[in-house]
Amino acid sequence: MLELQGLRKSFRGITAIKDISFRVAEGEVVGFLGPNGAGKSTTVKIITGMLHPNEGKVLFEGRDVADDMVSFRAAFGYVPEEPHLYTYLSGLEYLQLVGRIRGFSEALIEVKATRLLKLLHLESWQYSPISSYSKGMRQRVLIAAALLHDPKLLIFDEPLSGLDVDSVRLFKDVLTLMAAEGKAVLYITHVLETVEQLCNRVVVIANGRIVADARPSELKSLMSLPSLESAFAQLVQQQDTRETAREVIEVMRMSHA
Repeated sequence: MLELQGLRKSFRGITAIKDISFRVAEGEVVGFLGPNGAGKSTTVKIITGMLHPNEGKVLFEGRDVADDMVSFRAAFGYVPEEPHLYTYLSGLEYLQLVGRIRGFSEALIEVKATRLLKLLHLESWQYSPISSYSKGMRQRVLIAAALLHDPKLLIFDEPLSGLDVDSVRLFKDVLTLMAAEGKAVLYITHVLETVEQLCNRVVVIANGRIVADARPSELKSLMSLPSLESAFAQLVQQQDTRETAREVIEVMRMSHA
């Protein structure tokens, strides 16, 4: 359904990503992992049309999204890592705005917005300004907005940030059902436990390049490691955090130079 072909992007001569190629099929949840600065955000911004690549293409259902970005944007739902909301609006007003942008009738907007807010435990706050919402509540508004138009493709960038335990469980159940219905999901996160639970495949990026594309279990077995966390650390050549932690403690204990 979604296919990235040879994406490359540079900023002032510095390469952010190079030759990024992978697919997300119908009914598939693909985890997209990498350390900070690896190129995840650049890749996602290219997919969503916020950036243009220097080279390569993004295809959706076999067509270059650059040929009709309006139609492509109507087909995906996106929860960004940072919640950019019109905080002077209430949760209901925000979903109404999104529904109008999507071209829904007022009657349909009212039904879908109020039901989603109720199901996401925001009913008692629906008339309050988003500025008064907690981080988790704002995240639930973003999730509701991404689901409002029943998209074929979902792009979630750290969607569980700020959510309480019940909301996390609900989101995971919704994600599983959406995949079962044939939705394609690209899931960007640092929470490796969630990836192991939810994702069919894992694409790992480091230093702007893809270093692995496999099932979570395959990554572990290929590297003969007990957990996805261990495999991830090896793939991206992360530093020895225990040794670094010891050095941090040593600095803390210093009483004079």
